[in-house]
Amino acid sequence: MSALLTIRDLCVHLGGKPILSGVNAQLERGSITAVIGLNGAGKTTLLRALLGEVPRTGQVQFHCGHDHSRPQPQHVGYVPQKLRLDANLPLSVLDLFGLCLRRWPLFAGLGRRFRQRVIDLLARVDSAHLVDRLVDRISGGELQRVLLALALEPHPELLLLDEPAAGIDFHMQHGFYELIGDLNRRTGVTVLLVSHDLSMVNRVARHVWCLQDGKIECQGEPQVILTGETLSRVFGLGTGLFHHQPHSH
Repeated sequence: MSALLTIRDLCVHLGGKPILSGVNAQLERGSITAVIGLNGAGKTTLLRALLGEVPRTGQVQFHCGHDHSRPQPQHVGYVPQKLRLDANLPLSVLDLFGLCLRRWPLFAGLGRRFRQRVIDLLARVDSAHLVDRLVDRISGGELQRVLLALALEPHPELLLLDEPAAGIDFHMQHGFYELIGDLNRRTGVTVLLVSHDLSMVNRVARHVWCLQDGKIECQGEPQVILTGETLSRVFGLGTGLFHHQPHSH
């Protein structure tokens, strides 16, 4: 497959400290690529750098027929680790979509057509029933599905997911990752996700980037990368702690 994104010598300094130092990689179009590494390795910063949210040097180049020298929201969807909202604000899921997708204030009204649009978007992630629920009353897994539905509007070419299952109960994480895999197969959206769950990475990802000390230490297919030797080098784990299962792709 061809590359959707090429990263050359990407560097980020925050607070005078180097966070990313010379990242070089290509993101395969239509694939699911996972970024793994220890806390502090620069995984979240890498996603934010691709979005242009932090100062960066180097080159981030999209290959898709129109100028993507600066990624735009309509081409890149993003699901952060946590959603920061005022706990005292009684915001429904419908209101959240209104805040994110409409250009005029909520008190102007959302209307029947917009409500149906939100229901249709939520249906993509099997969550249409949440449309009138208060955001602070839904579970972590339900909230992540809502954020995923938001990130899929309008149809992005690239979906960035930062620990998408971090706030989800363990028994629901499998279903969430399966949903991501299903979206990738149905829509062809390219996915770059950060995850600590190596078993799920092995199940859904086609490619893995190992980030260590601000650089990609190694990259390749899960069956090559997720071995005791590599994990020992990247995570400091004992050899053989991860047992590879046959890859589903």
